[in-house]
Amino acid sequence: MSVPVFVFETTHHALWAEEVARESGIPAEVVPAPPAARARCNLALETLPEDVDALAVILHAHGVPHALWPPH
Repeated sequence: MSVPVFVFETTHHALWAEEVARESGIPAEVVPAPPAARARCNLALETLPEDVDALAVILHAHGVPHALWPPH
């Protein structure tokens, strides 16, 4: 089973999410978005499996638009 990645509509949102993750102490890395995700932005954010849920909560709290692929 693969770890979900965060996908975004814009590059700005992807880079904002990376910044929020870094400021929150959650390790995350910008990676190419999976083609199957059909994300408008070609960037995704990957984190450790145990940090996916926490990062989703933090991104939502900061208002960063995102989705998980595959859906979680």
